[in-house]
Amino acid sequence: MHEQYMRRAIEIARRNPQAPFAALLVDGRTGQVVAEGWNRWQENPTWHGEIDAINRYAAENPEVPWARLRLYTTAEPCCMCQGAILWAGVAEVVFGTSIRTLMRLGWKQIDIPAREVVQRAAFARCRLTGGVLERECDTLFQTAAGV
Repeated sequence: MHEQYMRRAIEIARRNPQAPFAALLVDGRTGQVVAEGWNRWQENPTWHGEIDAINRYAAENPEVPWARLRLYTTAEPCCMCQGAILWAGVAEVVFGTSIRTLMRLGWKQIDIPAREVVQRAAFARCRLTGGVLERECDTLFQTAAGV
């Protein structure tokens, strides 16, 4: 089940081969993809894939049922993105590549795992599932890093 959505995230990530961070929001009840986003740091340094997807969905859905959404992303959310996910109330995050792998590949990252951000947010609940199509996601980031 997770693989089909992660494959879509990988496809979206190819829109920015220099920074293949992409995300999509899925309605947990219907399985419908309700928003997609990709990294647009060239326009704004905070415009990560997760932020793009959240903003696109919020703009089109004033009565947002965040708790029934699942976010798929090619890489473990950074602390900024995981914070935004928690503030939004998204119930679950599924990611491919880990922050630690990104760091090993030379990507600049703040060394705070998404799980730690979730643990420190007593007001929020968010399930994390990592390593989905990890090898395919790793390849995106290896290629972009020139490794």
